[in-house]
Amino acid sequence: MQQQPLPDSAQRVADLLRELGHDQPVVMLPETGKTSAEAAAGLGCTVAEIAKSIVFRRLSDDAAVMVVASGANRVDEKKVAAIVGPLGKADAKFVREKIGYAIGGVCPIGHVQKTVMLIDEDLLQLPGVWAAAGHPHAVFHLTPQQLVAMTGAPVCDVALRAEVA
Repeated sequence: MQQQPLPDSAQRVADLLRELGHDQPVVMLPETGKTSAEAAAGLGCTVAEIAKSIVFRRLSDDAAVMVVASGANRVDEKKVAAIVGPLGKADAKFVREKIGYAIGGVCPIGHVQKTVMLIDEDLLQLPGVWAAAGHPHAVFHLTPQQLVAMTGAPVCDVALRAEVA
């Protein structure tokens, strides 16, 4: 069976992973992996094992702020803002210009501009995670420790938690 060539954006991620010494391939899903649930279904893993990349716009300097979070969690914007400063929404154009990937395939590495990064502490409880690889159908596998090493991002409590009464 012949391997189909990767889309350009996914090939860029595959090349970067190789440069970083990462030995796991970029995998193309037959169905889209735009949401954590879709990616998990396509991979046969839990939603928690999807490392989703959520991008915000920092209001003070218009910088991109990326939170790499467990697919099972909602990101608490207030917690993120307490760490990096006031935030606004990042639209598709902002994400493409600042990060270099289209929404649905936003990869935690290989950004076109310096990105403020945070990693959800819940990811570190897992043996492995799947992250988008630059295209809505492309993903790659890595350990949470590799994610921290590749991004240099601090590990933080960024998940929205139910308040205990």
